Amino acid sequence: MVALPHRALGQRAECPRCHHHLTGAAQRDTQQPLAWALATLIVLALVFVFPFLGFSTRGVGHVMSFIDTVHALSADDYGLIAALLMATTVVFPGIYLASLAYIAIAAQWRLALPRRIALARVMRPIEPWMMSDVFIVGVLVSLIKIISLADIHMHGGFVAFCLYSALLLRTTTLIDWTALWDRLVPRPALPAHIRSAATGRSQALIACGGCDTPYVRAEHEHCPRCGKKARAPHIDRVQMTAALLLTATVLYIPANLYPVLVTVQLGTAQPQTIAAGVLHLAAHGDWPIALVIFLASIVVPIAKILALAWLCIATRRPQAEASLGRTRLFRITEKIGRWSMIDVFVVAVLATLVQAGSLMSIQPGLGVVAFAAVVILTMIAAHTFDTRLLWPTHSTHSTPEQNTC
Repeated sequence: MVALPHRALGQRAECPRCHHHLTGAAQRDTQQPLAWALATLIVLALVFVFPFLGFSTRGVGHVMSFIDTVHALSADDYGLIAALLMATTVVFPGIYLASLAYIAIAAQWRLALPRRIALARVMRPIEPWMMSDVFIVGVLVSLIKIISLADIHMHGGFVAFCLYSALLLRTTTLIDWTALWDRLVPRPALPAHIRSAATGRSQALIACGGCDTPYVRAEHEHCPRCGKKARAPHIDRVQMTAALLLTATVLYIPANLYPVLVTVQLGTAQPQTIAAGVLHLAAHGDWPIALVIFLASIVVPIAKILALAWLCIATRRPQAEASLGRTRLFRITEKIGRWSMIDVFVVAVLATLVQAGSLMSIQPGLGVVAFAAVVILTMIAAHTFDTRLLWPTHSTHSTPEQNTC
């Protein structure tokens, strides 16, 4: 339990025990996030107005729009990859930005707009699944892979998407969730016996997964602030994480055995696995790109599975002196996991862009489906893992300096 003091404009708050980011920089009002959210939505609309990329080789050319990626992947019976691409780059960010604008208006002018609490509750779980920045890296890797084979032209849609990604990142950093929730719904008072610097578990408290409000579970089945139902106490979250990791490990085998893309050049098909793609780039001197793909598609998934598996084992014997290091390991693992999606986006862009008839074309392979499933499962596994299990239940901080942050 941490008692937050009044924060001056721009001040952030961290947990005194594990240094977790509790709340962002303090804001006086919500007009700034509102303005940035509306600007980002406008730029997102421009992505669909202009062509995205152009491709030409030996007099045969092709210009793609952003929405063409969905049509191309669906035509090749890879509708799930198309849905994943649209969800992570457009749909989830669009819902996030529109919801932010809606609740910012409600909070700024104290309006009791319908569904404002429900929208605020679902926004934060969406954040890890917004991958416009990962998609841009995937596009750049795609262009470097084929730049020696054809002429590539960047159009207005790509420029708009880069600007949209930058604006989206800036918008998310401007949100002060503590102040925003306080404006939407006042925080309910806690019982008088609740103490700072003692764990919530030792005081029969749970934290709401929607608005971070602590409350006594015995007194409330739903959060008294946002209405989110309390987590079922009988669910073993370590077992849930372990089950997801085991499934991801099984799927990682076909993800590497089957080709992720197939290049058809003058009627000859050349399937390419993840490892073969890395070796191909290295053989042609593209060591930086080969290193990026190697880290994102091979090192990161394996490291994430091993790290989360070890943390699941570590929850059996929490050690106060090791808890901080283990928590930091989890945070690193959670942050880098989404970047494994680069290879999926590379395949999606190449399969849409490189369409030159019998001269050259690229099609997705079965391996990309299995690999996308591995990335999704490991991300879900990280979200189901409860880092509080890494800390001893009796761990407290009693010095005055650590009672608040």
